[in-house]
Amino acid sequence: VQLQASGGGLVQAGGSLRLSCAASGRSLDRYVLGWFRQAPGKEREFVAAINRSGIRTSYSDSVEGRFTISRDSVKNMVDLQMDRVEPGDTAVYYCAAGLTYGLTIEGGYAYWGQGTLVTVSS
Repeated sequence: VQLQASGGGLVQAGGSLRLSCAASGRSLDRYVLGWFRQAPGKEREFVAAINRSGIRTSYSDSVEGRFTISRDSVKNMVDLQMDRVEPGDTAVYYCAAGLTYGLTIEGGYAYWGQGTLVTVSS
């Protein structure tokens, strides 16, 4: 499956941004979907995940209560709604697809999008 992330850009602290990840080549229904991010000079880190049915979601402590992950099986997409963004959210954001829910490591996801840059100004 090929993933294409979009929606990144420049946003002021306290504002909102919505990232989208479109899939092609295969339905996303069989996959757990996640978002990761990599800030300059730092390792890639887990942000959020959603299970196959869309009922269960999980978030890193740093974004819990501010970000919302969702999926749309008709559009074959996964989104990340980012609210009340902070300068520390500045990073390249990657969508990913895997088979096992609950994993927060990169190795748990087999397919990756190319990344979209989010810059939060203070």
